[in-house]
Amino acid sequence: MSKAENKETWEDSDFPILCGTCLGENPYVRMTKQKYGNECKICQRPFTVFRWLPGPNMRYKKTEICQVCAKAKNVCQTCILDLKYGLPVQVRDTALGIEDSAPRSDVNRQFYNQSLENKIESGLIESDFSGSTNSAGREQLMRVARSMPYYKRNLPHICSFFVKGECTRGNECPYRHELPEPDTVLAKQNIADRYHGKNDPVAMKILDRANKNSDFKPPEDRSITSLFVSNLHESITEEDLKEYFSAFGELKSVAFKVTLKCAFINFSTRASAEAAADRSFGGCTIKGHLVRMAWGRPRPKGPQTNTSSLDAVSSNNPNMAAKLASKGIKSKSLVNEHGIVLPPGITSDVVKYPSQDPTLQGSTTAKN
Repeated sequence: MSKAENKETWEDSDFPILCGTCLGENPYVRMTKQKYGNECKICQRPFTVFRWLPGPNMRYKKTEICQVCAKAKNVCQTCILDLKYGLPVQVRDTALGIEDSAPRSDVNRQFYNQSLENKIESGLIESDFSGSTNSAGREQLMRVARSMPYYKRNLPHICSFFVKGECTRGNECPYRHELPEPDTVLAKQNIADRYHGKNDPVAMKILDRANKNSDFKPPEDRSITSLFVSNLHESITEEDLKEYFSAFGELKSVAFKVTLKCAFINFSTRASAEAAADRSFGGCTIKGHLVRMAWGRPRPKGPQTNTSSLDAVSSNNPNMAAKLASKGIKSKSLVNEHGIVLPPGITSDVVKYPSQDPTLQGSTTAKN
């Protein structure tokens, strides 16, 4: 293939493929465009490089890979993160069960990208992974994904002179005057590994954290048959909750707190509650919004006082019993562990007068 034919496959675009974080919050961002400014770090073909400033007090950013490689993995051209979930490729592919089929050798990479570009332009393949049939994987991705742009990624780099204690520019220094975190994983990243989803330290950290949080064990107390759901979107109603959770079993009640954006889902049986918990793994999606979930807790019991009769106290503490007996305390009186005499409780043989019965006056008791 001649050089002229190779040049025809070079990429010339008018606008980059970026995520909301890399683009920034300024809707009037200005970019510089350099045609064939650099080679793609994946396929090594020349492509149009864009450079811009996401916002004030941030660092300049530029595109690192070409649009063909970005469309093939549905990632941002700058941060190489998934455009829908904002997660590394390794996290997304692991959750959805997708294997990387792109060749990494120089011999096959050029042919693979040229054929891939033709398929994307003709619409034979889609570059969006949202249509995957792995519903459990998509739900797991929604739980660990960020819902808002994380603009801290655009902050300036740390000033190396400040780390050495030699920076003399003070507030005029365009870099951050902070000490780097020890053993940070960001410094060990590689763009090619991030793109292919191999040996990505950030992805491994996210997967380890997700595996720890996915352990959604039911409590040992078998009397707990309720689930606590939070982070409810304002569009979610009580009827939506009943419709979703009634598929797992009969519901006893749903206590929906609109102002607190949470609810208690009370099932009739423990088996139904466990079925809903096993299906959700600590979270679920209702009307397209992520809902967090946790097991309910048993109702706290009131404080119990360690009481016993004076005869029982005399066997454990004779001095206290003698002191109380000298005051005329009877042997059947209740005494706590500190020797304080408690008043007699109301017994079942208390006389009740007919006028104390509200039903005789026409009142009715409320039925649940």
